[in-house]
Amino acid sequence: MGVTELGATAVAEVVENRRITPEKTDEVRHIVLRVDEPSFRYREGQSIGVVVPGPHAFGNKYHMRRYSIANDRSHSDEAGVEFSILVRRCFYIDPLNGERYPGIASNYLCDAPVGKSISVTGPYKSPFIIPTNNQSNLVMIGVGTGIAPFRAFIQHLYGEQGGWSGQVRLFYGARTGMDMLYMNDHNSDLKEYFQEETFMAYNALANRPLMSATEALQQSLDSHVEEALSLISQPQTYVCVAGLSKVEQAMDRVLAEAMGSDQEWAALKGQLVSQGRWSQLLYS
Repeated sequence: MGVTELGATAVAEVVENRRITPEKTDEVRHIVLRVDEPSFRYREGQSIGVVVPGPHAFGNKYHMRRYSIANDRSHSDEAGVEFSILVRRCFYIDPLNGERYPGIASNYLCDAPVGKSISVTGPYKSPFIIPTNNQSNLVMIGVGTGIAPFRAFIQHLYGEQGGWSGQVRLFYGARTGMDMLYMNDHNSDLKEYFQEETFMAYNALANRPLMSATEALQQSLDSHVEEALSLISQPQTYVCVAGLSKVEQAMDRVLAEAMGSDQEWAALKGQLVSQGRWSQLLYS
């Protein structure tokens, strides 16, 4: 373990780095890191920080970006632990000069070869509240790399927990079938859970040009809104929301319309929040 201005760091080795979206679409990579440090352990829903050495703009020595861990905690041994993260290669446009710049952490990770050593911090406390009683229901709503923690939850519930009696639902939207990440023809590692009697994934794809993944998610929710509301209204249901900030707006729009008013949906959502059954991780 080392120490920087960012706090304690550990050295992680890149074990695997593969693209899981096709060419001519946004590049998303599944990256497996290994930390050979017995004290480094994590739980589902936590995130780690990736430290990119500088110098960077404004004289910063380090740049740190957090990523949700995309697998359950079963990938551990006495010497250390392996964990996966989902990384979308990002760029941003300077609003003043219109120039395009690469995202620091995402490009650093996407270009990292197998065997490269990377400094990581954390793991950090999870924002998500996951039920421990297997009679509880879990509703997960998200798009894009927001599926990372959900993948870990599903692995945990049906793997380490040995099955789940409550109902588990995943509502997910994508622009194309290949953007489904862990649910497309090439990366269908969630398909094994479809045989579970209590698990169902509702995935909607964009059905018109320029339709966004968030709009597809709205379509997914709208097509199954009665089931979604039925589950969310039950006292043993927990809800997790992850992805772009627009996800919350799309979700609120569909569920408020189904309930008849913004006020009624806000009251139900507020009840879940106050009872510790609602959690979310949203990013711009």
